Amino acid sequence: MSLSMHKISVPAFIRGFAVLSSLIDKAEAFAAEKKIDQAVLVNARLAPDMLPFAGQIQRASDTAKATIGRLTTIEIPKFPDEEQTLGELRERVAKTVAFLETVDQSALEGSETKEVTLSAGPLKVTLDGVEYILKFVLPNFYFHVTTAQNILRHNGVQVGKLDYLGPLS
Repeated sequence: MSLSMHKISVPAFIRGFAVLSSLIDKAEAFAAEKKIDQAVLVNARLAPDMLPFAGQIQRASDTAKATIGRLTTIEIPKFPDEEQTLGELRERVAKTVAFLETVDQSALEGSETKEVTLSAGPLKVTLDGVEYILKFVLPNFYFHVTTAQNILRHNGVQVGKLDYLGPLS
């Protein structure tokens, strides 16, 4: 069985968002148990120059949507980065997953060779679709999922490796 562009992207995103949903649930339970304002966790950072928990979820969402937009002709939904509560972050995750579930496998067929140019400051690189997903998209996506978990763990929420891995079945 060969791997399709859809198979190496959309299911991985959906699984990552399931992990983020679970993390949001744990953050919500932690805030309730410890009687702390949820905003503390929503705005928590690992370092001053890093995005807060909310920003990590927003970037994971944007990465998944942008991948589909860059590799297909599908118009991607735009979500303003205005989430200020765990519930609003949960809604963003759900909206992102709902969008991803509409992406038919055929929409990504042939995108293996589509050129994608990334620009960030002085960095400018052009990759084919496969390289784009494997060298940029997936590492970037998982960076934000991992950082979201680490922010919660750093703030006392009981999460570990199995929470990050999520269900394997």
